[in-house]
Amino acid sequence: MKKCTVIINPQSGRGFDSKNLVKMEEILAQYGYEAHIVLTLYRRHAEKIIKELEDNIDLVISVGGDGTFFEVMNGNLKRRKPLVLAHLPVGTTNDIGHMYGFSNNLLSNLKLLLEGTIKGVDIGFINNQAFTYVASFGKFMDVPYQTPQELKKRLGYFAYIIEILKRVVTHTPKYKITFTIDGVKHGGKYTFILISNANRIAGIDNFYNDVKLDDSKFEVMFCSLSKKRDILKAIYTLKTSDISYVSGIELYKASNMQIEFKNNDRSWCVDGEELKSPGNKYEIRLQKDVKMLIPKVNIEKLFTNKDE
Repeated sequence: MKKCTVIINPQSGRGFDSKNLVKMEEILAQYGYEAHIVLTLYRRHAEKIIKELEDNIDLVISVGGDGTFFEVMNGNLKRRKPLVLAHLPVGTTNDIGHMYGFSNNLLSNLKLLLEGTIKGVDIGFINNQAFTYVASFGKFMDVPYQTPQELKKRLGYFAYIIEILKRVVTHTPKYKITFTIDGVKHGGKYTFILISNANRIAGIDNFYNDVKLDDSKFEVMFCSLSKKRDILKAIYTLKTSDISYVSGIELYKASNMQIEFKNNDRSWCVDGEELKSPGNKYEIRLQKDVKMLIPKVNIEKLFTNKDE
């Protein structure tokens, strides 16, 4: 039988139902996998687990939120020989899982995954820190890691909405930034930055049009909006139409970029986790062809190379 390690974060979202463990093992056995299930015990434990796995593991499945998959991906890319990864969503927002076409049923998702195909995915890096789908800075960007876990367990996605509304009424600082995209220099004063390789961000589907996960490009947004009215209008536009028409929003596609702040020590939000990076300079790049097992349902939509 093939070997599969399942790394589960029992604290993700509203918590993992332990009753599913035996059923997961049974389903994996039906698809020819001998399962080894490991529960994480502390922050960044998932990263440690995958880094220490043997090379003969055929598949590693992350079970948790986007932050759990962030840990698993980072640990995997630090291995001498990276393993094939997959992700099953049980977090609060589950942007990655929804993008791949999963539902809210864990066991159905597992079957959908095991009937999927292995694809090469572009993975972003910010100063050598990998991110699976989004890195962001500025207004609202601390919401994913500052929202209390207990509130997320009780209210789910609405816990984030509450925290966002609290921040709407607060002062919105602007940051003097220069940046270079594929050799072309830009600059200005901005309130937030969003760098992503995803068509679903912050629970919003089709955040950008025609996003591909293997086109050697990531999507970049620089926002200079600071007035409450303009910010609320932009959020509404995100939910209803095309953000590219909003004044104060700059959109780019890039394969490599450098960002420099006037001041030092800025915290970023990377896949829902805080990244504290000293200094004021950041390089963002891509690593191509990171192998992942993905359901077939959205392959046509998400990939330029649709061959299995």
